[in-house]
Amino acid sequence: MSNQKVRVRFAPSPTGGLHLGGVRTVLFNYLFAKQHNGTFVLRIEDTDQNRYVEGAEAYILDCLKWCGLFPDESPEIGGPFAPYRQSERKALYREYAERLVAQGHAYYAFDTPDELEQKRKDVPNFQYGHAYRNEMRNSLSLPEHEVDKLLDEKVPHVIRIKMPTDETVSFTDMIRGFVSFDTNLSDDKVLLKADGMPTYHLAVVVDDYLMQITHAFRGEEWLPSAPVHLLLWEYLGWKEQMPQWAHLPLILKPDGHGKLSKRDGARLGFPVYAMNWTDPKTGELTPGFRELGFLPEAFNNLLAMLGWNAGTDQEVFSLDELIQQFSIERVNKSGAKFDFEKAKWFNAEWIKRLSADELKPRVVPILNDKGITVSDEDYLVKVIDLVKDRCTLLTDFYQQGGYFFEAPKEYDLNAVKPKWTDAKTEFFNTLSESLQAASQWEATGLEADFKALAEQKGLKIGDVMLPFRVMLVGGKFGPHVFDIVALLGKEETIRRIGLALKEFTA
Repeated sequence: MSNQKVRVRFAPSPTGGLHLGGVRTVLFNYLFAKQHNGTFVLRIEDTDQNRYVEGAEAYILDCLKWCGLFPDESPEIGGPFAPYRQSERKALYREYAERLVAQGHAYYAFDTPDELEQKRKDVPNFQYGHAYRNEMRNSLSLPEHEVDKLLDEKVPHVIRIKMPTDETVSFTDMIRGFVSFDTNLSDDKVLLKADGMPTYHLAVVVDDYLMQITHAFRGEEWLPSAPVHLLLWEYLGWKEQMPQWAHLPLILKPDGHGKLSKRDGARLGFPVYAMNWTDPKTGELTPGFRELGFLPEAFNNLLAMLGWNAGTDQEVFSLDELIQQFSIERVNKSGAKFDFEKAKWFNAEWIKRLSADELKPRVVPILNDKGITVSDEDYLVKVIDLVKDRCTLLTDFYQQGGYFFEAPKEYDLNAVKPKWTDAKTEFFNTLSESLQAASQWEATGLEADFKALAEQKGLKIGDVMLPFRVMLVGGKFGPHVFDIVALLGKEETIRRIGLALKEFTA
């Protein structure tokens, strides 16, 4: 396998929104492929038609585009191993399932759903495997002529793997090292369903073989299925071609107890999906990181640090830096707790790191949503530069910078009115006149003139500085007051003083 070109795949089921654990699997696959000049394949595993959700595949593709994790081969792009949707490969799988039956490694099972349900009622913790398979209706328990008759009559049936008894199967995981399994603990999984569709177990092995996948990274919840997959690689004669496996640690709830779920996000007030997802059946909206105001750069960065570290103190990584430094051997075996405060920290760091020009196309839609039309892009760049260090989420740009485009509609009067005096009214009227006459308009000079006027009027700087801020932005927030004044310009600053004085003196 060392001579083979690296080929990895992400193979989601189109059954709903994309959990951040799924995006992390994409990211680790992508980083590994790019690091080895390999190929990243997106394959849609849509064999479970009962769980298929309209729009889910397009949503997955949109999520990957937003994250900048572009596949080299996919249903959208095509490639040498097309088709990349399992439903379009349906005809392939029966041949391999039948081959396993002919070899004695699988069998036909004719049990009806009702019969299986009854057995589960009769036998607590029933597993269809070595202990009970001979009590069921299948080609191991029925006479050959009866099996042939059932097949000829096209009686609905599935094909199940025949798990061996008293054997140990093992492999070396790239993260966990040597892992072994007792085959007695695994049931006879269905490989081919009655509708002719393969289950995940058969399809993943056949497709990984046919698509020449060299490395398979997936969540640790798939570890219990590993013995079935190991045996299928062996029984189909492909053991030498089996990809190297790495089972990624779970992303855990913030308290560390159990896997992070959509319900946890709803309960604790943060998203667990990459982007907003609306269930087409129920209309229920599940919020996403993108719409909350996360940058894809920060989202990728925070996901990389969930279960992996570079072995240094560095925490903020660009995608190129991650490609350079990522190694699957440095992924932890144990689960990674999700910390939303830390996630927001990554976003704030990335907002600081990006230039105003890079942030501009991301900020414009946020302002547009609030009814602000940006006509002067150079002005917007200056605004972004001034406020970006105060923003944690992209959506903060409205609260932190919206007043540069429209005068405050409301003022924090509690911060001003209790201490308002006629002397302050006079001060701001005089200030308006002196600003009107100002020959220069830059922050340092304006501040010096302001302080000189306050001193002349016998007022403390603090007594007039806070009201001035509230006049300009509406509250006790924002960057340095005179940076705001310099950017707003003469006319707008004087206009806002006049508007606010009416409110403050009412």
